[in-house]
Amino acid sequence: MSTNLSKQEANIGDIVYQWQIREYEPQERNRRWYLIMGMVAAFLVVFAVWTANYLFILVVVLFSIIMMLHGAQSPLEINFVITKLGIVVGNRFYKYSELQNFWIIYNPPEVKNLYFGFDKFFKHRLLVPLHNYDPRPIREHLSQYVDEDLEQEEEPFSDRIARLFRLY
Repeated sequence: MSTNLSKQEANIGDIVYQWQIREYEPQERNRRWYLIMGMVAAFLVVFAVWTANYLFILVVVLFSIIMMLHGAQSPLEINFVITKLGIVVGNRFYKYSELQNFWIIYNPPEVKNLYFGFDKFFKHRLLVPLHNYDPRPIREHLSQYVDEDLEQEEEPFSDRIARLFRLY
C-alpha cells in the first residue's frame, strides 16, 4: 500500500532520478475554444431536454463549471523521484511491488511520457512527463524491478482525446 511521506521521510531508498512535474499540463484555451465548447454544451443540454434526460443536464452543467474552474487555476509543481525501492510522486511513495508494469511512449516533440500501471483494480495509470530526459537509462533502471509493457506503442486513446480537445 502506498504511504504518505512525513518530515521524517520513510526509507525510500537511494534516489536514482528526480525531476519536477506539473499536476497536469495546462492547455492554451482561447476565446474560440470556450465558444466552441459552450456551443457543444448547449447542444448537449438541448438534446437532454429533448430526450427528457434531466440527470444528463446536471452532468453537462457540472462538467462545464468544473472545466471553467480548472482553467482558472495553475497546476501544482510536484516532485517525481525514482529510487531503488520504488517511486515517489509528490508525498506518496509507491513500492515497486505495488506497480503492475510501466511503459514509455516517446514520440517527440508531442509525446514524451512514462506510464505506470498499478496492481489494484481501482487504480488507473500514472502519467509522468519525461520532459527532456533520455528514456533509455530510465527504462533500463525500471525494468530491473517492474515488468515493461512492450505492447503499448502509442499513448492511450483517452490521453490523445484530452490533448486534442485541450481538456487537461
